[in-house]
Amino acid sequence: MSHQDHYNDVMGGIGALGKEIPGTVNAFFKLHHEALADGALPKATKELLALAIGIAVRCGGCITCHVKDALDSGATPEQVYETIGVAILMGGGPSAVYGAEAAKAVESFAGVPA
Repeated sequence: MSHQDHYNDVMGGIGALGKEIPGTVNAFFKLHHEALADGALPKATKELLALAIGIAVRCGGCITCHVKDALDSGATPEQVYETIGVAILMGGGPSAVYGAEAAKAVESFAGVPA
């Protein structure tokens, strides 16, 4: 599955879940929007933080979504790669595996070879 397809699948799945538990999903999306909005830290920086955490906790959907959203928010591929490096520092070997997946997402969304 391509990273774009994975992104669409994750977002579609959360949307479908929202039909069953709309209050919870709507509250999550409100929190998501508020937490990642520009403030003292720009949105792109917050997306990079979310990506690092997604790598460290080994969440494939988080990785795909936050790579895309970081790039869409103005982060450069180089900033994403450095974020992957910090996640590997904090998460060790398993984060290296998920970091490699994040690098593939950069290639998919930004057209930059990993």
